[in-house]
Amino acid sequence: MKILQINVVNKILSTGRNVAEMNNYFEEKGNICATAYSKGPSTDPESEFVIGSSLDVKVHALLSRLFGKQGYFSFSSTRKLLKFMDDFAPDIVVLNNLHGNYINLPMLLEYLAKKNIVTVAVLHDCWFFTGKCCHYTVDKCYRWQEGCGNCPSLKKYNVSWFFDKTPEMLSDKKRLFGKIKNLAVVGVSDWLCGEAKKAPVFENARAITRIYNWIDTDFFKPADTVALRKELGVENNKIILFAASNWTMQKGLKTAKEVSERLGENETMLVVGNLPDGFEFNDRVIVRPRTDSMEQLIEYYSLADVFVQPSLEETFGKVIAEAEACGTPVVCFNSTANPEIVGERCGERVAPGDLDGLMLAIRRVLKNGKEAYSKNCREFVIDNFNLEKSMEQYASLFEKMIKEKQ
Repeated sequence: MKILQINVVNKILSTGRNVAEMNNYFEEKGNICATAYSKGPSTDPESEFVIGSSLDVKVHALLSRLFGKQGYFSFSSTRKLLKFMDDFAPDIVVLNNLHGNYINLPMLLEYLAKKNIVTVAVLHDCWFFTGKCCHYTVDKCYRWQEGCGNCPSLKKYNVSWFFDKTPEMLSDKKRLFGKIKNLAVVGVSDWLCGEAKKAPVFENARAITRIYNWIDTDFFKPADTVALRKELGVENNKIILFAASNWTMQKGLKTAKEVSERLGENETMLVVGNLPDGFEFNDRVIVRPRTDSMEQLIEYYSLADVFVQPSLEETFGKVIAEAEACGTPVVCFNSTANPEIVGERCGERVAPGDLDGLMLAIRRVLKNGKEAYSKNCREFVIDNFNLEKSMEQYASLFEKMIKEKQ
């Protein structure tokens, strides 16, 4: 079986690591795998195809903002990708994140339909089945179920400066995905899978199923942090950890700020990830930039007495599962996919937006002590987010789609 995965990144960030780990698994089983991507390290030119250049991405992003349509440019880059696909001749194409201003979506989907290639769309967010939005629950906008338009997120992610093209983009996605005879859709949580089943974009999909993201629990496990505690000067403090790649208000930055202003005695907050320009915390907060070092992430997770996920919108929340795998309890809002990822006796879930409730939950976890949760946290991840289990589900889906190909 020849499998091609397409994603905005390769071997970095959560989706890039997912792609690499899935390829490794299937290659070990005797399959041939390749990756097409926009950003990330290239270590095997024969099986890795870089889509366009950084200049192409910048031009695409500018045109998207000017004309209000994302995924409609990068013509030359996409033609080269399609030539690579002709040469590779995949049996299955796995679509991951395509919203990175690097690929022409109509050209790609038309090609997949014309070549009648088995296509698996893996939903890491909601972009595939909305006009332009990766998330919509905070805005309480569900117009993607009918036709989009009057978009409340026009100036947020996938910014459009002048035009609301969401009805046109949603219509195009419905038409183009509808042409693919052998389409399967994977949601990485039950919540996301349930939303996908409501989407007109996927009304012709042959399968819509949930396959959880996975954690390598042989790698993500409790680590010794004595040296790190000494380096940070927090030997006797309780550590409250917040982590994201790039912090935004949507990711819960405002909530993180409010928690930092309520810290008690001997409590230190550690924030990992890139902050917006000019944003500052008080001196009770230690800030560390985003890291692509998994070893460093494991140290941060293991250092923490509690991990806090302040986002209201998560389709899986891999940082939650990684923290739990390292034996760290989690406090989060009880919204979207969050409750699926925080197991019973693995921390606490509070009503969405309830800051007082969040602080009380943090204090209860700190009072109970990390040791009261660690074993449960790790066992929950091993039981539910196991790499082997998820890969077997993907293998079964791939084999079924090929066997029953129309």
